[in-house]
Amino acid sequence: MTDIAIKRALLSVSDKSGLAELGATLAAHGVELVSTGGTAKALRDAGLAVRDISEITDFPEMMDGRVKTLHPMVHGGLLAVRDNAEHVAAMEAHGIGAIDLVVVNLYPFAATVAKGAERDEIIENIDIGGPSMVRSAAKNHAFVAIVTDPADYATLTEEMNASGGATTLAFRRKLAAKAYAATAEYDAMIASWFAFADQGEMYPEKLSVPFRKGQALRYGENPHQSAALYLPAFAPGGSLADHRQVQGKELSYNNLNDADAALELVAEFRDGPPTVVIVKHANPCGVASGDDLVSAYKAALQCDSVSAFGGIIAVNRPLDGPTAEAISDIFTEVVCAPDADDAAKAVFAKKKNLRLILTGDLPDPARGGIALRTIAGGALLQSRDNGRITRDDLKVVTKRAPTEQELTDCLFAWTVGKHVKSNAIVYAKDGATAGIGAGQMNRRDSARIAAAKAREAAETYGWSQPRTVGSSVASDAFFPFADGLLAAVEAGATAVIQPGGSMRDDEVIAAADEAGLAMVFTGMRHFRH
Repeated sequence: MTDIAIKRALLSVSDKSGLAELGATLAAHGVELVSTGGTAKALRDAGLAVRDISEITDFPEMMDGRVKTLHPMVHGGLLAVRDNAEHVAAMEAHGIGAIDLVVVNLYPFAATVAKGAERDEIIENIDIGGPSMVRSAAKNHAFVAIVTDPADYATLTEEMNASGGATTLAFRRKLAAKAYAATAEYDAMIASWFAFADQGEMYPEKLSVPFRKGQALRYGENPHQSAALYLPAFAPGGSLADHRQVQGKELSYNNLNDADAALELVAEFRDGPPTVVIVKHANPCGVASGDDLVSAYKAALQCDSVSAFGGIIAVNRPLDGPTAEAISDIFTEVVCAPDADDAAKAVFAKKKNLRLILTGDLPDPARGGIALRTIAGGALLQSRDNGRITRDDLKVVTKRAPTEQELTDCLFAWTVGKHVKSNAIVYAKDGATAGIGAGQMNRRDSARIAAAKAREAAETYGWSQPRTVGSSVASDAFFPFADGLLAAVEAGATAVIQPGGSMRDDEVIAAADEAGLAMVFTGMRHFRH
């Protein structure tokens, strides 16, 4: 027999939403309700008859509620195999009544951590009895139904109504799978907090990182690949983890991957002037700051308007109507913004396929945390690249020091270069990228590709010369030879920012001096693979 009639239910929940309605449904089916503490009170307040758990265990709740359900009268009623004669005899000998349904959701551990509670309060919000009941009921799902999510109350009601107050084995199996996922996530949250927050272990011996499915995606990197978005339990504010999609088609893996790259880069400017980032295939193809978003967008687009087609745009200010109008002139996949005014939303409403994502804030670029990626048979874990450079960190290594404008452009190019795939070369002038070279196998080719893009932009817009002339150029890692720097000289750059540290630094410095360049070393590298 796979259908099990629910005669007795044990309810113990932290989240009381939907509890009264569920209790009424169970009572209508003649189910005896057994409950604990605050849950029992909530059910009684709803006018329902409830037996306290202490009546079942003949033992009072004690130690501030730490001990109430950890008792053979409870777990015997959950774990007993109903068609096993020895189990049945043990139940009869000890007066253990069967429990057919358990409704449990656990102490709000993650929410307690998120609100910045003190350590003692966090520890008190580690549930012990709840997970124990969940695991017992889930193990014995052949006879017991376990509900851990209020979202499943309606499904349980439908199941009981369709089965005359019973549950089917198929339904109980689904609930059991969900229950073990819930306790696994809960334990992972606790283990993660102990390791990273409480003990300060960046690389614990056993890694537990809880993720929950946020949404299914249209597809993966390619249409024949499936994909889904998973969100961490302790997500930073202003990230794609808590985004709100206002309009547009469903998101794909590539959309979110590129949107994340754009958001992380524009966040570097969250305290700066209005700034726009355009990303294609996780690489910026145009970045600019301006007096307002629309002027910043136009300057960013002019860096590489060819690559911008079908790109991802992120801005560091609430999106306005004029900027939305300008963006609408070419095909854009996704626009990310902290917010958007009604005029901007009205403009984009005419572009039904364009996805507008609002994050409510921007992530802190200096935040700590870990970066995780899989490899064949394992995973790589590292701290986030939150390294930042100020003017005081720079070391002038050439005979000529950079001018104030060159220095400003150097730092702008350096900030962008941190988010460009290696080998990365970024030319910048007057607060806008002039050319970006990404992902090449040698630095010289990146410098030449970026310069070629600048020349193409000059032809497109009818400029007398490329914007690389008089620009500052950033390299994400040192120049191993002088050829990459000489390519920047050919493009018209007048200042260079790079980490330094090559065996041939003296050769590169000499080449810069001979060309009359100013060059500064950062002492920090920003490889991005």
